[in-house]
Amino acid sequence: YVSANGEGDTADNNGNMFLHIKNASGGTITVTITALTTSVDSGLYGDLTKANATIAIAGSAEAFIGGFAPAAFNDGNAEIAITYTAVTSLTIAALYV
Repeated sequence: YVSANGEGDTADNNGNMFLHIKNASGGTITVTITALTTSVDSGLYGDLTKANATIAIAGSAEAFIGGFAPAAFNDGNAEIAITYTAVTSLTIAALYV
């Protein structure tokens, strides 16, 4: 586990990666994983929109979020971008299954 960076973090993503986030602060913190592919034209379903993945973690709580489809979330370095509404007492770990 590492402390969350106020400027955001990145993590290697192979599609089988989950984030474990621990919020030891007193307030709710929202974690966002940015979707880089946000729209797809499907012959079956028409135009589809992909939103960012977000999770709100209450104070003194922890949560898991993932897996992240590489085609939707990975950048050119096969990494995902992670941002936070606050980072005080927030730790995060990338877990691979």
